[in-house]
Amino acid sequence: MRILGIDPGYAIVGYGIVDYDRNRFSTVGYGAITTPADMPFQERLRDIYNDITEIIRRFGPDSMSIEKLYFNTNTTTAIDVAQARGVIMLAAVNSGVEVFEYTPLQVKQSITGYGRAEKRQVMEMIKSFLGLKSVPKPDDTADALALAICHGHSSGSIYGKLGGIYK
Repeated sequence: MRILGIDPGYAIVGYGIVDYDRNRFSTVGYGAITTPADMPFQERLRDIYNDITEIIRRFGPDSMSIEKLYFNTNTTTAIDVAQARGVIMLAAVNSGVEVFEYTPLQVKQSITGYGRAEKRQVMEMIKSFLGLKSVPKPDDTADALALAICHGHSSGSIYGKLGGIYK
């Protein structure tokens, strides 16, 4: 199974693609989509949509794993990230890719076995799972790989068998 993990944002969108087979992960690719701060917001959304669509076309994922948003302070940022998340999910659905959502707690639990793990612990486990020499940068990229790994782990569980959130 090929999984596209996404850490949503509007300045930086982290993405990571992994293949998952028989409890083994292999890295296919990863990176970040960036948009300039001085670009009009609607153009940033357009570029994110187009870039995600191209990544899906190029790598052909079977599913997409995206972070479920949780904000408790800056609502303006939350709304903008939610809009970016929406165009990312639209790109997946329009491309026929099933979308699964995971909270940060679920990702940490899946990666480290502890839902309250520190970020550096998660990063080291990603490096280990994927046999990487170093933790991918920026952090958004490593977070996206964590989301992809989380879905690989969850896909064999009862949660994963319930099917995607959107298709």
